[in-house]
Amino acid sequence: MTNQSLSSFILRLAIAIIFITHSVLGMFNNGINDFGNLFLNQIGFAPLGVPIAWSVKLIHLVGAILLLIKRQINLTCILNILILIMGIILVHLKEGWFVVGGGRNGIEYNFLLICVLVVIMILDKTEKTVTHS
Repeated sequence: MTNQSLSSFILRLAIAIIFITHSVLGMFNNGINDFGNLFLNQIGFAPLGVPIAWSVKLIHLVGAILLLIKRQINLTCILNILILIMGIILVHLKEGWFVVGGGRNGIEYNFLLICVLVVIMILDKTEKTVTHS
């Protein structure tokens, strides 16, 4: 395994763990339904808030599995980047930059996840180019 392959694997594993834990926890503690009903429906997505919330978490969960098995990397990353950007726009931007410390619930975490997903796409493309050359 090359350093680049190892780097790609570590990033894919880290993102997969984050997406799986956020998805699965919400599935069992009613967090997804609450987010759909108590947030999305309230800001104008009714009656689609719950289906949208479930779609987001299923994309995270399936995407995590695809990242782990190294399939559909670009599609997975792009879908999750779009979700994270919408999270910034709808939830985090009004809270500022910091997640904790200088503020609360800001955009820095989503920003970091987006950057990691972009790097995963770049590494995947580079690995494919090297393999096919």
